[in-house]
Amino acid sequence: MFKRVLIANRGEIAQRIMRACRELDIETVCVYSTADKDAPYLQDADEAICIGPGPSKDSYLNISRIISAAEITDVDAIHPGYGFLAERADFSEICRECKIEFIGPSPEAMGKLGDKIEAKRYARAAKVPVFPGTEGEIEELEEAVEVAAEIGYPVIIKASAGGGGRGMRICRNEASLRTNVAKASQEALAAFGNGGVFVEKFLEHARHVEVQVLGDKHGNAIHLWERDCSMQRRHQKIIEEAPGPGIDRKKIEKVCEAAAKLVKSAEYSGAATVEFLMDEEQNFYMLEVNTRVQVEHPITEMITGVDIVKMSIMVAAGEKIPYKQKDVKVTGHAIECRINAEDHTKDFRPSAGLIETYRAPGGLGVRIDSHVCAGYRVPPNYDSMIGKLIVHAETRKAAITRASRALHEFKVGPINTTIPLHAELMQNSDFKEGGVDIHYLERLLKG
Repeated sequence: MFKRVLIANRGEIAQRIMRACRELDIETVCVYSTADKDAPYLQDADEAICIGPGPSKDSYLNISRIISAAEITDVDAIHPGYGFLAERADFSEICRECKIEFIGPSPEAMGKLGDKIEAKRYARAAKVPVFPGTEGEIEELEEAVEVAAEIGYPVIIKASAGGGGRGMRICRNEASLRTNVAKASQEALAAFGNGGVFVEKFLEHARHVEVQVLGDKHGNAIHLWERDCSMQRRHQKIIEEAPGPGIDRKKIEKVCEAAAKLVKSAEYSGAATVEFLMDEEQNFYMLEVNTRVQVEHPITEMITGVDIVKMSIMVAAGEKIPYKQKDVKVTGHAIECRINAEDHTKDFRPSAGLIETYRAPGGLGVRIDSHVCAGYRVPPNYDSMIGKLIVHAETRKAAITRASRALHEFKVGPINTTIPLHAELMQNSDFKEGGVDIHYLERLLKG
């Protein structure tokens, strides 16, 4: 097992990784930018080291500074968390060259599954269902026009690298496609340093269902069942739950098995999430593979009892997954509400600033993963998520009731947060019935 791990991230995931390391008796080094110099979680690290100013490109995305910090603090491994450098194969490769273990997949496995286009090629070979669309990145505009005409509109343009809705454009006719290919490519280049885009069929009323998988260095891979992440805005998740409501268990079992098979075939080690869209007939189509721990991993932990972050560290250290597939049982239902510093009444405008009031909910089945407290100033430099409320109960109905109660207790101010929106959604009849799709929230807010 590692003696010392550097956490190349910030916020709640940095805190989460520190907790896992402490339970494994591993020392932690936490890097930070000047914008995060007063972050409370830094006090929990065995050592904290500043790696640059607030802008991500000068700190959390600066590989040379992170590697320098790792070398001078004599760490065994680096955990990238999610976002920033977590899905950068070149970062994984540099760690290997510097003889520092990257807690995640090898550069080779990341290359197979981390790139959306390569992942689909691999998925086809593994007989995992994928969307019809271009076979690779768009080289010529006319190629995209021909493919779209063949598969039928609407179609969606997507960035080959990255996610979070950047580089995405929905096109309902040829004129829109011709206009948006270049725009999507430019946005992808600015966001991810890679302007590659591709086209695939777009589903109007799809649900977002994903499968959590764990692989180790001994050729083992198991799935931890599914999550439903259909409540979204701008292609970013707002509420996640596990298991997925109303999904045929025989169908999802086959999808989960296929996801584990895909990860195993790529000789993948660590936590991975295979994402699917599900149509109204519960047919599944693979979207992509996230080669890292997901923001929503806690709900899977709650229903299975498997500590995903600890497992990612253990398998990186060479240990075998201590579970067989038959050991992974689902107990109860879990819901996660992402708490963002945003004003949802004003198109989710970010609300950075000083938190003067912070009162976290508690009680049976309530978990808060957050890095903030009263006196913390939310910086404007990064993603607006300030925490996650996770609840677990015996049934979905009881989980919704528990989440509603916890949201009533949750007080953060004077900055705006999405807590009021979540409280409204817990009372929403369509959500209660489990019938929302990935565009539901956008339609709801438009009135």
